[in-house]
Amino acid sequence: MARSDSEFLFELRCCRWAERTWQPDHPETTVLVARQLGTKRRRWDTIVLECDPAALRHRANFGPDRLGSDLLHVLRNAPEEWAYYRDCLPDPGYPWRYVRESIHEADDRGILETRRYGNRIEIRRKWPYRDWVNRIVAVENKPDLDASAARDLRPQLEYDVAMALADEVWVATRRTGERIEPALLERLPVEAGILTLDPDTLESEVAWYPRSLAVTEAGTRILERPAGGSHDASPAEFEYVDAAEKARKRLEIAERAYERGWRSFVDTMRPDCRHFELRSEGQFMPWCGAKGRCQTASECSSRCPDVEPEPPAWRTRGWPIEGGPGKRVTQLLEERRRRQRPGLE
Repeated sequence: MARSDSEFLFELRCCRWAERTWQPDHPETTVLVARQLGTKRRRWDTIVLECDPAALRHRANFGPDRLGSDLLHVLRNAPEEWAYYRDCLPDPGYPWRYVRESIHEADDRGILETRRYGNRIEIRRKWPYRDWVNRIVAVENKPDLDASAARDLRPQLEYDVAMALADEVWVATRRTGERIEPALLERLPVEAGILTLDPDTLESEVAWYPRSLAVTEAGTRILERPAGGSHDASPAEFEYVDAAEKARKRLEIAERAYERGWRSFVDTMRPDCRHFELRSEGQFMPWCGAKGRCQTASECSSRCPDVEPEPPAWRTRGWPIEGGPGKRVTQLLEERRRRQRPGLE
């Protein structure tokens, strides 16, 4: 088994560990895992969604693609009976023409009913949009959490704790086997949990339990902080974020996680390269035949000196034309991704 020496490969192993063994407090919970998601100011390595099973299955009615903020505004407020859209939808705070565009998009996707009544567009919901996410857990992956990495990570965790967009914040690091894990000796916020993980065996241990954050209350967004030092008396700059905006952001993050999952790593790599393989090591991991090892997402790109497109003969196998091994790799990971979303099988 190839060691997960890079942060990217450690991240994939952490996602697989969370999908297999994450233990929510409530037993009747479905876990959904995604990676590299967040907001404009903050991106998390791994996100664990603890979902209501029935509501998650109901979410499948709206299809596998995410629902953006404009679509959510329409679908969450669409009436049970026909009504003029401007009478039944709350003022969005932006021009109504964008609302009409969202209505047409929802109609094209088959998740909203529309009709013309004179010059007016009337809408009626097909299904209610249920709250399907109970909790959001954010995980930062640092396989080698030395003092330098901890200094870089600390401001990000402080931002997460102050903003309280996720219910819990964790740091996942490689298990060392020492009596006291080095991560416990670093100056990280006490509100953040610490998980030690063996990426090869997926054995884990909680070194420090996190505190639950106040996601239903207003958060504090840190905009700028003092540079530090004994002579630095400059103030920090921050702003408050109300609970309603946080709730909207949480739902948007959950929708993107529903669409992407964590197996979407192949979307930013070159599976159409003849050297690209998937190797099963308890999970499918990307493998480069030219390098003879697992490659990172940044290495597997058009800039790689070893990149070599699949021969045309590979892409015309099967009937009808289905594409070569790269196409099958993408399909295989998509099937695995859909399998984690009840109702989409």
